[in-house]
Amino acid sequence: MISQLFTRTRGPAILARGRAILMAALMAVPMMVPALLTAPPAQAEPLGEATDRIGGNVLFLRHALAPGFGDPDRFDVDDCTTQRNLNDAGREQARAIGAYMARHGITPDTIFSSHWCRCQDTATEMAIGPFSTHPGLNSFFNGHVDRDRTLAALREHMARIGPDRLELMVTHQVVISAITGISPRSGGMVVYNSRSGEAVSVPLLVK
Repeated sequence: MISQLFTRTRGPAILARGRAILMAALMAVPMMVPALLTAPPAQAEPLGEATDRIGGNVLFLRHALAPGFGDPDRFDVDDCTTQRNLNDAGREQARAIGAYMARHGITPDTIFSSHWCRCQDTATEMAIGPFSTHPGLNSFFNGHVDRDRTLAALREHMARIGPDRLELMVTHQVVISAITGISPRSGGMVVYNSRSGEAVSVPLLVK
């Protein structure tokens, strides 16, 4: 009945074209369903994904860019002018890391830093929360502190971190490498499970 009405009012050419459109639409439906089912998932955020995957409760962050090597001979932990410090690029990098974590909702329960100014400045520039200093995060590279006592203090602290917590530790390459076996670049992050000892290096694509 409908096709007869269509023929009388619009003519055979339009009827044929209408049928062709209808058939194309019907044929497209079953093709669209598998395409939707097989569409790739949204890309996971790497830091959160690594934390979930290994049950990480510690985020080790090597301080942001600070040009140079080691610390000057006149080093004084209480005087930033005697230390190797962040440059402008390092401060910008620290701010970008903080913005990245805030944007993705990665909120540590506690933030710790070594006593070194470049670590404290990194934590300050990140601006994701208050922090405290911890002796277990200090650099023993130049022998300014004792390596064994420093690592013992850090391990003692980490032994008390529960599986339901997440602590950010801003520290130095030598400390991260000694605990995890990984040597990240400046501003590099390592996710660590203090119970199993599993660690994953996570390069953050920050802008």
